Amino acid sequence: MSKNSDYLSRAKRQYYITLFLGLIGEGLVLIALWEVLRIFVHPLLSNLFIGLILGGATILISLLWANILTKRLISPVQALWQLIINIAPNGSLPPPNIDALKIGRELVADLSSQVLQLAGNAEQHETSHLSTDLSRNFIANNLPLPLFILDAQETVVFANNHAGDYIGINPKDIIGKNFYMVMDMSFPSEQTLDKWLKQVKSSNATSTTSWERVRLNVLDNHPTRLFDLAAYYNKDNPDKQETILVAFDHTKQYSQDDQAVSFVALSVHELRTPLTLLRGYIEALGDELSGNASPELQEFMLKMSATAQQLTIFVNNILNVARVDNDQLQLQLHEESWSDIVTSAVNAISLRAKVRGINIEATIAPELPSVGVDRLSIYEVINNLIDNAIKYSGEGKVIKVDAHLSNDGMVETTVEDFGLGISPSIMPNLFTKFYRDHRNRSQIGGTGLGLYLSKAIITAHGGNIWVRSKLGEGSTFGFTVQPYAKLAAEVKNSDNKEIVRGAHGWIKNHSLYRR
Repeated sequence: MSKNSDYLSRAKRQYYITLFLGLIGEGLVLIALWEVLRIFVHPLLSNLFIGLILGGATILISLLWANILTKRLISPVQALWQLIINIAPNGSLPPPNIDALKIGRELVADLSSQVLQLAGNAEQHETSHLSTDLSRNFIANNLPLPLFILDAQETVVFANNHAGDYIGINPKDIIGKNFYMVMDMSFPSEQTLDKWLKQVKSSNATSTTSWERVRLNVLDNHPTRLFDLAAYYNKDNPDKQETILVAFDHTKQYSQDDQAVSFVALSVHELRTPLTLLRGYIEALGDELSGNASPELQEFMLKMSATAQQLTIFVNNILNVARVDNDQLQLQLHEESWSDIVTSAVNAISLRAKVRGINIEATIAPELPSVGVDRLSIYEVINNLIDNAIKYSGEGKVIKVDAHLSNDGMVETTVEDFGLGISPSIMPNLFTKFYRDHRNRSQIGGTGLGLYLSKAIITAHGGNIWVRSKLGEGSTFGFTVQPYAKLAAEVKNSDNKEIVRGAHGWIKNHSLYRR
C-alpha cells in the first residue's frame, strides 16, 4: 500500500511541476513579446493596437500551450484506457507503451499490473466455475467414452453417463467412492495404474500414459470388458481433479484374440501325443542308421529332428500361454543346479542351430549357487530366447549364452546374437502377447507368444527379464532367477523342498488389497 502511495505522490509532483513550468513559460513568452513591441514597434503604433496584438498573442500561446499540456497530462489516463480496451473481450487496440510516458509512469505501470491481475483472476474464476461443475458440462457428460476424474486420494469426483453404462453402475453411485473399489482392473504387465500414480506423484507435476488390453473384472453377470486405458495426471490441481482416465473399449477384438488362443490350444493339445511318437521314431531311426547312412540322408534326418523340436516348442508355447491367461499354470520350484539346466537346455536346442550353421557358445561361471526353479518351465524360457536368437541371427554364425552371478546376488543368464537387431520404437512392446516386428514378420516365422510367456514365467520365479539391442548389430536378452537360499522365507510344503507359484497373465491393481 505504501508503494502505491509513493507512486501517487510522485505523479502529483510531476503534474504540479508540469503545470508550474507551463504557466511560467507562457508568462515569459508574453513578457518577451511585450519587450519586443515596446522597443521596436511602439513609436509607430498606438497603445490600443499594441494591446490588441498582445491579447491575440496571449490567446494563441494559451491555446498552443493548453494543447501541449493536455496531451502530456492526459497520457497516463489514456494508457490505462488503452489497456482496458485491449484486454476487453472484443478489444481492438494494441497494448499501451507505458515506458514512453513522461508523467506518472510508475503509477500507471502499477495500476496496469493490478488491472491485469484482476482480469486474470476473473478469467480463472470463470474457467474454474465452468470446469468444476462437470455435471452440467455437455461435452464431459456426452463423451462417447467412459470418463472418470479422480482427486488426490483416488476418489471419484466425476463419472460421465457412458462410464456408468460401461461398468453397470449409476454414475451418481460412483461419485465419492475410491476408484479401485469401483473399477476392479487387471493389467497385462506389472506397470499398473496404481504403480504409475505412485511414481508420478512423487516425481512429476504432470504426466500422461496409456495401457493396452486392460481387463475389468465384473460381477453380477455384467459383460466382461477389455479396453485400452489413457491417463492424465495434474498434481495439486486447484479444482481437485488430479487424474483423468478415459477407457477405449476393445472387448470384441481382444476377446477374439483370447478365444483364438484357447481354440488353438485345444487343437494343438491333440498334437502332443503324435508329436512325441514322431520324435521318438526319428530318434530311433537315427540310431538305426547311425554309421550306415549316406551324408545326404544324415543331413535329412538332422533337419527332421530339428523341425520336430521346433514344433514341440510351438506346441508348448501355445498350451502354456492358454494356461497363463486362465491363471492355470502352476510352477513347482525345486532346488536345482543352474549349470546343469543351462548346459542341458543348450545341448537340446543346439541341433536347430547346427541346421542353420550357427554355433552356440555357452559360458557358465564356476561355483554358481543352486537356484529355485521349475525345471520344465525354465527350459521353455531358455529355449524361447535361443530360438529367437537363431531366427534373428541373419548372417551371424554365433550365439553366446552366458550365466553368472549379478551384482545384486541373482543368477543372471544372457543370450546374445549378432544379427538383425531391434528397432527402438518396438522395444516397449516386445513382451506383449501376439506382438511381432512388422518389418520382418513375413520373412521370419513365429507366434508372438514366446517372449510374453517367458516374461510370465520369469516373473513367477521372482526374477526379471530384459533386452538390450542395436539395429543391425544384434540383441541381448537376459533374465534372472533367485538362488535357492533366498527362497528360505517362502511357504514350503512338508518335504521343505518345493515352492508352488502361479504364472499370471493378468496383474491386479495393488491398491485393491489396501481397501
